[in-house]
Amino acid sequence: MAKSRVKAFFNKIPKKGRIAVYCALALIVCLVIIVAAKKIVSSATKTDTTVYIVKKEVYENVIEIAGTVSAAKSQTLQSLNDGTVVGVYKKEGDSVKKGDLIVQLDDTEQLYNLANLDYEISVARQNQTSGKIKLMETQRNSLVRKVEDRKIVATFDGIIADLDVDPGDYLEAKDSIGTLVDTSYLTADVEVAETDVSKLKEGQKVEFTFPAYDKTVEGYLVSYPAIGEVTSRGATVVNAKVRIDNVPEGILPNFSFTGKIQITDSENKLVVERYAIGHEQGKAFVEKYERNGKLTRVEVEVEPYTLDYVNIISGLEGGERLKAQSSASKSGRMRTSRKGKTQKNQSQNNGGPGGAPMGMPPM
Repeated sequence: MAKSRVKAFFNKIPKKGRIAVYCALALIVCLVIIVAAKKIVSSATKTDTTVYIVKKEVYENVIEIAGTVSAAKSQTLQSLNDGTVVGVYKKEGDSVKKGDLIVQLDDTEQLYNLANLDYEISVARQNQTSGKIKLMETQRNSLVRKVEDRKIVATFDGIIADLDVDPGDYLEAKDSIGTLVDTSYLTADVEVAETDVSKLKEGQKVEFTFPAYDKTVEGYLVSYPAIGEVTSRGATVVNAKVRIDNVPEGILPNFSFTGKIQITDSENKLVVERYAIGHEQGKAFVEKYERNGKLTRVEVEVEPYTLDYVNIISGLEGGERLKAQSSASKSGRMRTSRKGKTQKNQSQNNGGPGGAPMGMPPM
């Protein structure tokens, strides 16, 4: 219906007028095609004006860890027998030596039994009953042990971490009244993913960071087992042991930490997005902006660093502003800014590797 109306309308126009209309329409179509073509050519030939800056970074090859530190030794202070406390000779926070008496239970009965036996032994010696004396001396050793069991003593040099007992308290056998710790060094067991076990070596440097301490504490890797285990998360790990010998004041057993096992020494890198690198006749080059705005072409040597970045081995010093040689969008990737100044090839203790350097896609 609409076509017939349009046809009828054109039939009413004189022949010369229809020719003029047709020419005008053809001219409009040509203009549209030309404008569209110019836009396509302009878009295809437009130069990427993105500027890339060469940055200096510190590359760390580390395994990240976390956990809590434990004392070198720990002794639970507890009574071996029932009895009443008659003396408390140390308090919480005191330093003690091996063998120091901490708590004394009433040993009146035990001392009486020992003194009575000593009297009987002296009588037996006067009567020269050697067979009976030997039996009584064995009994005496048992009584001496019972006297010693009325004492709670330190089994090593250390510090009393906690102590909750007073004279007059009645203790039952195995009652715990406190803890003695040796803090001459601290240790911790940390999980290392199975993929990183091959990187471990005894003696590797370990850096600890404690929420309760404002400085980094240095330690080292003591050992790791020859067998792994599966965690509740389903990850296979080994439990490596790390240690701190020089324990700063204020770091106590059971304090939490994060840290990193240093696989290799840190390296300084010069990095830039790979889109700033051009290639010609098998050689890499960049175009850097001088202070006057002019471009200078410089040959460079590069190696892959991460998916979007390369490490510049030679040719630049850092801080240069480079012209884009290819577009990130054309390569199928969005360009990302790099704000940090430390790149870590790291693995976390969650059973999986971290951000290891990756091969650079073809440019």
